[in-house]
Amino acid sequence: MDLIALSFYNMNHFQTPHFISAICFIDRIKIFMPGYQARYRIGQAAHIIARLSILLIISTAIPVCVCAEIQERFFEDDSAEPWHIAADEMSYDHKTDQYVAKGNAVITKKGRKLTADFVRFNYNTMEVLAVGHVIMTAGEDVLIGDRMEMDLEAEIGTIYNGTIFLKENHFYIKGNKIKKLGENSYFVDKASLSSCNGESPPWKVTGRNLKVTLEGYGFISHAALWVKKMPLLYTPFLVFPAKQKRQSGLLPPQIGYSERKWEEYNQPFYWAINESSDATFYLYHMGRRGDKVAFEYRYVLDNDSKGTMMCDFLKDRKVDDGTQHFEETGILESSKEWGYGSDSVLRPNTDRYWFRWKHDQAMPFGFFAKLDIDIISDHDYLHEFKNGYTGFKKTSTYYSDNFGRDLDEYDDSTRVNSLSVNKIWSQYSFNAELRWYDNVINRRQGDMDTTLQQLPLIEFDASKQKIYETPFYVDFDSEYTYSYSKDGNRLHRLDLYPRFYLPYNFRSYFTFEPSFGVRETAWYVDDYSDGTVETNKILNRQIYDIKLDLFTEIYKIYNINGKNLDRIKHSIKPQIIYDYTPEQDQEEYPDTIEKNNLVTYSITNTFTSRSKENAEEKMEESEDEENDEPASYNYNEFCRFLIEQSYDIGEARDDNPEPFSPIYAELELLPAKYLSLQADAKWCQYENSFLTRNVAVALSDYRGDRLFVEHRYALDSSESVYYNINLKMSDSLEVFGEYERNLYDGRDIRTIVGFLYESQCWSIRCFYEDENESDRRYGFIVSLYGLGEIGTELLGRHVEGVPELSSGHME
Repeated sequence: MDLIALSFYNMNHFQTPHFISAICFIDRIKIFMPGYQARYRIGQAAHIIARLSILLIISTAIPVCVCAEIQERFFEDDSAEPWHIAADEMSYDHKTDQYVAKGNAVITKKGRKLTADFVRFNYNTMEVLAVGHVIMTAGEDVLIGDRMEMDLEAEIGTIYNGTIFLKENHFYIKGNKIKKLGENSYFVDKASLSSCNGESPPWKVTGRNLKVTLEGYGFISHAALWVKKMPLLYTPFLVFPAKQKRQSGLLPPQIGYSERKWEEYNQPFYWAINESSDATFYLYHMGRRGDKVAFEYRYVLDNDSKGTMMCDFLKDRKVDDGTQHFEETGILESSKEWGYGSDSVLRPNTDRYWFRWKHDQAMPFGFFAKLDIDIISDHDYLHEFKNGYTGFKKTSTYYSDNFGRDLDEYDDSTRVNSLSVNKIWSQYSFNAELRWYDNVINRRQGDMDTTLQQLPLIEFDASKQKIYETPFYVDFDSEYTYSYSKDGNRLHRLDLYPRFYLPYNFRSYFTFEPSFGVRETAWYVDDYSDGTVETNKILNRQIYDIKLDLFTEIYKIYNINGKNLDRIKHSIKPQIIYDYTPEQDQEEYPDTIEKNNLVTYSITNTFTSRSKENAEEKMEESEDEENDEPASYNYNEFCRFLIEQSYDIGEARDDNPEPFSPIYAELELLPAKYLSLQADAKWCQYENSFLTRNVAVALSDYRGDRLFVEHRYALDSSESVYYNINLKMSDSLEVFGEYERNLYDGRDIRTIVGFLYESQCWSIRCFYEDENESDRRYGFIVSLYGLGEIGTELLGRHVEGVPELSSGHME
């Protein structure tokens, strides 16, 4: 093997300018010094003495590092990190003070590396000429070319017939002549750029005078988008992102058309404020309705404290005050054009807004605070703006994903706002909350508002725990509430509810657990609207309840001894619960506790499998060597079936002909990894029919195909069916669909169909969506990874689309 390795420093404080390190092999060593070259073939043990003698002579003239340990010291010197050269053959030119490396030449220093067939290097000026299969890496970025002239210190130079690969963006930039202007900047006269692998990419952008800065932007003039060998689009100027970190700039707009709004253009602007906060501003133009402005502000205070605030405002040109419908029909009702058929409430306001805010805050001593605000101008606002960047769907999904708390449904006219502080111990929990129910219709219409607000709600609970060394157990629930209503009741309420248990286990046959609860409730009423409760007086109520719980469990274990499956356990748990709460006159109290004399009996079947962890690997190991370690197992409850019914003793004593409750059944089944079924139903034996029945089936496979079907039914109330399907036709093509229909009313609720094709560097998504009481949506979006999106999203019953070209910054 022939190899030379040199390490050298360009530092004036060294007395000797050349520090040479040699890499030694068993049979050959090749050492090069300025003006001297020695090559020794060592094949016999006797030559060792000769080799050491020569090395000793050399070391007296020039400091030479032969051993790897000494060489590592030079590499680890951060204040003077050397450049290293290795090649099959090397020579030194005294006149030009240059090294010449031929054959597998490699120059390295920390995160930079240059390889080529031929290298000429000037260690004084740090200039290098590389020819033939040139590859240079700087960090994670790669330059490839036929020839390169480069200043290694300044990282300035030119590469011919070259390609730049930016790993973070997976971006290729090609050109006949690429100039590196600095550590992070490049210039290409005639450029071609793409995020696709291969010599013939599916898409590319060509142009002139390309300048790109890493963690910045790329600028190119006379840009043309090519699909294979066919030009598709041309623009005199194009900007594209060349970064992964957050940067301020325009985001892709949303463009569409609808009957309610006419032409639509929603342009977001992203502002990276600092490392812990950012904001997005939106200008949403609607030709028929006006301009809506919106902003989102996101911030992180520490690992456990964060928040997101969002606000929209629109000065609407259209109102739903009933005059249009009155002119047409003579009836003052909500119009179909500006209102929604789900209610008959008018919307006369033009100032429309939506403010929402969620915040999590870690506090001292283990306390945690949560803030949830959701205020809308009118009950139709979320119907109107359900989709889009700042629409209800994306907002609710964002809050659910990032805070674990979503919003009230879009058609709920009472919005919950709350501020809570809580702490959880091992056996206790505390929660203090201010909860405000914003009745939007009453507030907007100026009607009487009797909605009860909880200002505050304070809870302190203790989980079930043993009382010292006695056989008794206890748990405890307590709650204080001040209920406030603008036009209704205002009262204080304190509720204390301890429960005592005495469990008894008769060997392993059964468990009997009687419990006794005592409940004390006190009120102080400031105002009671209907006059049925006396005010400015303390009211209190004491009531007890008894519960008897008897249950047992029998089981059998079946030995399967399969390749993966080891055992199956079938468990049967019958249970009888008796609840008793006495009857009490409670007319003078603000709320009542119903009497109860009920026996509930149930039986639960469960099937649990035990399988060996990594059964195949364990089997191979056991064949190779003895293994005394105990086997480890996975347990999976793959089937659970519950059936339950109650018998009301009180109703039977009152000669009620129907003392039995409907029979309730519940099934959870996971027979295989990719199959699950959930079902529940209530059967009324008196009506001889189902009161409710719901069933859901999910089927999937290892490729990612998925089918979900759900049927829901409630007697004389509702019946609906829902389908969701995703089919992986290939590794790249996926077809999806969603359908929901109200069978009770005979109308479709939602229909979505489409497909997604994903390649290594681009994707196309087409879809059609039709949702009840909203405009239809058509989408055709092409994503060019690393560049942007080209597509259209059309809205309305009779639409004319406007194509969307996004060539700016994308998140």
